[in-house]
Amino acid sequence: MDKERIKKLIKEYLPYILILIGVILIKRFIISPIRVKGQSMMNTLHNGDIMILNIVGYRFEDIKRFDIVVIKEDNEYLIKRVIGLPGEIIEYKDNELYVNGEKIKENYGKGNTEDFTVKVKKNSYFVLGDNRENSMDSRVFGSFPEKEILGKTSLTIFPFNRLGTKK
Repeated sequence: MDKERIKKLIKEYLPYILILIGVILIKRFIISPIRVKGQSMMNTLHNGDIMILNIVGYRFEDIKRFDIVVIKEDNEYLIKRVIGLPGEIIEYKDNELYVNGEKIKENYGKGNTEDFTVKVKKNSYFVLGDNRENSMDSRVFGSFPEKEILGKTSLTIFPFNRLGTKK
């Protein structure tokens, strides 16, 4: 192959290579699609919903109570709602949420949440699925360290009849 032909090939394919590299970098470090598996976030999220995971978001803002987050647990991705922040005492009593002894209005839980009290570890978050009777969450796994939280999600992109922001 002569130099002119190599230059022509590079010139022709370089934009496609750069686009591919850009897409890979965006998917890895900024946003990524994530699929909801299971019923643990019903009625807010449905099995099979495809959402956009905002990976970079928490580098610029703190994790807040009631955010929907994605956590990597072993080789699984858990999509749950943040209930407890670092150092807080979380209590459910008679299906009501209390944070540090103060009753907090919560509109997300479906079903009954059995009574419990837990102190959230430092630099960790206590998460629950919205479908409280059908969720493997912090009641089973304990609080999740901040470093295991991959990002926040709230935008459903598929199926199209469920397109939009979920809170």
